[in-house]
Amino acid sequence: MAGYSDATIWLVILALGIGTYLIRWSFLGAVGDRAVPDWAQRVLRYTAVSVLPALIAPLVMWPAATDGQPDPVRLSSAAATLVVGLWSGSTLSAILAGGVVLGLGTWLA
Repeated sequence: MAGYSDATIWLVILALGIGTYLIRWSFLGAVGDRAVPDWAQRVLRYTAVSVLPALIAPLVMWPAATDGQPDPVRLSSAAATLVVGLWSGSTLSAILAGGVVLGLGTWLA
Protein backbone atom coordinates (compact mmCIF):
# COMPACT_ATOMS: atom_id res chain seq x y z
CA MET A 1 0.00 0.00 0.00
CA ALA A 2 1.32 3.39 -0.88
CA GLY A 3 2.16 5.63 2.05
CA TYR A 4 2.34 2.94 4.72
CA SER A 5 5.42 1.10 5.84
CA ASP A 6 5.47 -2.66 6.22
CA ALA A 7 5.79 -2.27 9.98
CA THR A 8 2.67 -0.07 10.13
CA ILE A 9 0.63 -2.56 8.11
CA TRP A 10 1.73 -5.47 10.29
CA LEU A 11 1.03 -3.48 13.45
CA VAL A 12 -2.53 -2.76 12.26
CA ILE A 13 -3.05 -6.44 11.34
CA LEU A 14 -1.74 -7.54 14.75
CA ALA A 15 -3.90 -5.01 16.62
CA LEU A 16 -7.02 -6.04 14.71
CA GLY A 17 -6.28 -9.71 15.33
CA ILE A 18 -5.85 -9.17 19.07
CA GLY A 19 -9.01 -7.04 19.19
CA THR A 20 -11.03 -9.70 17.36
CA TYR A 21 -9.69 -12.41 19.64
CA LEU A 22 -10.60 -10.43 22.76
CA ILE A 23 -14.12 -9.69 21.50
CA ARG A 24 -14.74 -13.37 20.82
CA TRP A 25 -13.12 -14.45 24.07
CA SER A 26 -15.39 -12.09 26.02
CA PHE A 27 -18.37 -14.17 24.89
CA LEU A 28 -16.84 -17.63 24.80
CA GLY A 29 -14.22 -17.54 27.52
CA ALA A 30 -15.52 -15.12 30.10
CA VAL A 31 -19.21 -16.04 30.05
CA GLY A 32 -19.13 -19.29 28.06
CA ASP A 33 -20.13 -21.49 30.98
CA ARG A 34 -23.17 -19.36 31.95
CA ALA A 35 -26.60 -19.37 30.38
CA VAL A 36 -27.29 -16.52 27.98
CA PRO A 37 -30.25 -14.37 29.08
CA ASP A 38 -33.45 -14.67 27.04
CA TRP A 39 -33.27 -11.08 25.80
CA ALA A 40 -29.72 -11.65 24.50
CA GLN A 41 -30.73 -14.85 22.73
CA ARG A 42 -33.55 -13.00 20.96
CA VAL A 43 -31.18 -10.26 19.81
CA LEU A 44 -28.39 -12.63 18.76
CA ARG A 45 -30.83 -14.70 16.71
CA TYR A 46 -31.00 -11.88 14.15
CA THR A 47 -27.25 -11.39 13.79
CA ALA A 48 -26.81 -13.73 10.84
CA VAL A 49 -29.88 -12.29 9.11
CA SER A 50 -28.53 -8.76 9.36
CA VAL A 51 -24.96 -9.47 8.25
CA LEU A 52 -25.76 -10.62 4.71
CA PRO A 53 -27.82 -7.53 3.74
CA ALA A 54 -25.14 -5.34 5.28
CA LEU A 55 -22.56 -6.95 3.00
CA ILE A 56 -24.75 -6.95 -0.11
CA ALA A 57 -26.37 -3.49 0.06
CA PRO A 58 -23.22 -1.49 -0.83
CA LEU A 59 -22.54 -3.83 -3.77
CA VAL A 60 -26.04 -3.21 -5.10
CA MET A 61 -26.39 0.51 -4.40
CA TRP A 62 -22.83 1.70 -5.07
CA PRO A 63 -21.07 -0.96 -7.17
CA ALA A 64 -17.40 -0.42 -7.94
CA ALA A 65 -17.99 -1.71 -11.49
CA THR A 66 -20.00 1.44 -12.26
CA ASP A 67 -17.83 3.86 -10.27
CA GLY A 68 -20.34 4.00 -7.45
CA GLN A 69 -23.38 4.82 -9.59
CA PRO A 70 -26.53 2.71 -9.08
CA ASP A 71 -26.85 0.11 -11.81
CA PRO A 72 -30.30 -0.95 -13.09
CA VAL A 73 -29.08 -4.50 -13.71
CA ARG A 74 -27.90 -4.94 -10.12
CA LEU A 75 -31.02 -3.27 -8.72
CA SER A 76 -33.28 -5.54 -10.77
CA SER A 77 -31.25 -8.56 -9.69
CA ALA A 78 -31.68 -7.58 -6.04
CA ALA A 79 -35.41 -7.03 -6.60
CA ALA A 80 -35.77 -10.44 -8.28
CA THR A 81 -33.92 -12.07 -5.39
CA LEU A 82 -36.20 -10.40 -2.87
CA VAL A 83 -39.42 -11.21 -4.73
CA VAL A 84 -38.54 -14.86 -5.36
CA GLY A 85 -37.29 -15.29 -1.81
CA LEU A 86 -40.49 -13.89 -0.32
CA TRP A 87 -42.70 -15.80 -2.76
CA SER A 88 -41.02 -19.21 -2.52
CA GLY A 89 -39.48 -19.08 0.94
CA SER A 90 -36.42 -20.80 -0.52
CA THR A 91 -33.01 -19.23 -0.14
CA LEU A 92 -31.56 -21.28 -2.98
CA SER A 93 -34.36 -20.25 -5.37
CA ALA A 94 -33.85 -16.60 -4.45
CA ILE A 95 -30.10 -16.80 -5.05
CA LEU A 96 -30.57 -18.56 -8.37
CA ALA A 97 -33.19 -16.04 -9.52
CA GLY A 98 -30.94 -13.12 -8.66
CA GLY A 99 -28.00 -14.76 -10.40
CA VAL A 100 -30.02 -15.44 -13.54
CA VAL A 101 -31.32 -11.86 -13.69
CA LEU A 102 -27.82 -10.49 -13.09
CA GLY A 103 -26.31 -12.76 -15.75
CA LEU A 104 -28.98 -12.03 -18.36
CA GLY A 105 -28.98 -8.32 -17.58
CA THR A 106 -25.22 -8.09 -17.90
CA TRP A 107 -25.27 -10.11 -21.11
CA LEU A 108 -28.03 -7.97 -22.65
CA ALA A 109 -26.55 -4.64 -21.58
